[in-house]
Amino acid sequence: MLALIAGRGDLPAAVVAAHDGPVVVCALEGHRPDGVSVDRVFPLEGLGDLLHWLHGRGVTTICFCGAISRPSLSLRRIGWRTWPLVPRVVRALRRGDDGALRIAMRIFEDAGFRMLAAHEAAPSLLPVAGVWGVLPDGFEATARLGDQVSAAQAAADLGQACVLHGATVLAREGEDGTDAMLDRVTDASGGVLYKAPKPGQDRRADLPAIGPGTVHGAAKAGLSGIIVEADGVMVLGQPQVGDALAAAGLFLWIRKRGA
Repeated sequence: MLALIAGRGDLPAAVVAAHDGPVVVCALEGHRPDGVSVDRVFPLEGLGDLLHWLHGRGVTTICFCGAISRPSLSLRRIGWRTWPLVPRVVRALRRGDDGALRIAMRIFEDAGFRMLAAHEAAPSLLPVAGVWGVLPDGFEATARLGDQVSAAQAAADLGQACVLHGATVLAREGEDGTDAMLDRVTDASGGVLYKAPKPGQDRRADLPAIGPGTVHGAAKAGLSGIIVEADGVMVLGQPQVGDALAAAGLFLWIRKRGA
C-alpha cells in the first residue's frame, strides 16, 4: 500500500486521483493539502509513532508530495519512538532543502519503506514533450538561459523557477514559491516563466509542478508563455491548464533540457 506524506497545495490530491491503488494520506501539522481527506496528522515530534502506525496499516511504499515549510522541533514534545531519530532530524533541519529531503527519505527507507516519486505513483502527471498553443520564434536562447539560471540556483539551493525576458532574469523563485514570485512580477510583456528540477536533485521528492493557477499567474504578470523541462515538471489539471492557456493566449513548451 502507498502512503503520501502530503504537504500543502494541489499535488497530493492529483496523485491520489491518478494513482491506481489504495492510498493513505498523512500530513505534517500545519501542512494540510487541498482537495483530499487526511487519514493522519502528525507532529514532527511524533515521527517515530507515524512510522509505527504506517507499518500497522500495511503500508510498504512512501511518496513525498506537496509543499512543506521547515518545521520547528520541540524537545519537550518528542515521543519515545522518535527519540532515536532526533540526531538525524536535527541534522536535516540544518541542511538546505535537497539535503533535508535526502535525510528524511533515508529515515523512511531505514524503517523498511520504499520511496516512490510522485510522478512514478501517477505517471500521467508528466506530459510528453511538445508545445501547447503556438510557440513564437526566438525563445530557444531564452530557454538556454533558463538552463543556466537553473544550474546556478541549484548550486545555491534556491528555487526551481525564474522569470526571463530575452537575456534578462526578471525574478527568481524564493522559499515562498512560484505563485508568489509571479505576484511580484509586473510589466513583463514578452517574458516567460521557466521551471525545471534542480540539476542533480533527488527526483523522488520535490519534483516541480505547474497547474491552472500557474497559468493565471503568468497571464496576470503579462508573460507570453511557460517553459518547463520534459520529464521533470508535472502538469496538474491538464485539461484546465489547456483551457487557461488558450483563454490567455499563452504557450506551454514542454522541452527537453538543452533543446
